[in-house]
Amino acid sequence: MLTTILAAGAAAGAAPANSFDLLHAMNEGGIIAWSTAIILTGMLFISLYILFTKVFEQQKVMNQYKRVKSVFWQSGNLREGAAKLEKNSAYRQLVDDALLAQDQYKELTDPIEAHDWLHGSLQRSQDTINSQLGGGLAFLATVGATAPFIGLFGTVVGIFRALIKIGAEGDASIGTVAGPVGEALIMTALGLVVAVPAVFAFNWLQRRNKAIAEDMAGFSNDVLGYLASDGRVRPEVRGVKKPVAKAPPVATTAKA
Repeated sequence: MLTTILAAGAAAGAAPANSFDLLHAMNEGGIIAWSTAIILTGMLFISLYILFTKVFEQQKVMNQYKRVKSVFWQSGNLREGAAKLEKNSAYRQLVDDALLAQDQYKELTDPIEAHDWLHGSLQRSQDTINSQLGGGLAFLATVGATAPFIGLFGTVVGIFRALIKIGAEGDASIGTVAGPVGEALIMTALGLVVAVPAVFAFNWLQRRNKAIAEDMAGFSNDVLGYLASDGRVRPEVRGVKKPVAKAPPVATTAKA
């Protein structure tokens, strides 16, 4: 009898266990909650990987453009300028494709304008580079569009489980619904945490790709103008002074 009373008193004085933490809520959700969380977490890490790799790739192309502006057009011709560019770079590919198209034009048997042939070749090369730069952005757009709904799926399941638990126990107290409702809120928050950065990353990378495409389009037009004019038309390089023609010597008359 005394032992029973002491045990009851010890149980009453003990601190109640915390059943409202994250791990408890996820464990109550079972395989559905954990599967949803794993999917969203995987989408988040893949999105971050795409973001960092694309920023590195874009910055590399931007740095190449700075070199094009500084040294390429100072060369005597396109082949010399291409030799100064990094191999397997975007702008080196544009120049190499333009020179290849010029060589191929001489072998054509059907009549076609040289301008149209060169322009088409440069455009295809530019489209290929833009396609490579845009790789992975579709996944970011997909994550931004679907992650909230995946989180919403976990939310609906959590609320449904809370209603089932209330119906089974006949009790709508906090202790009854804390686990399922907590799980539902976690899924909603996780879906937003994954979606919002993906949308921001997609828009930012798209804007940088657009700027790169504009730079490449201008460079392609300069290369096309150079080839179409046999080197007579080329852009002016800032910082390089044109040679100034010397003034003719002034004739002097001898005094009598």
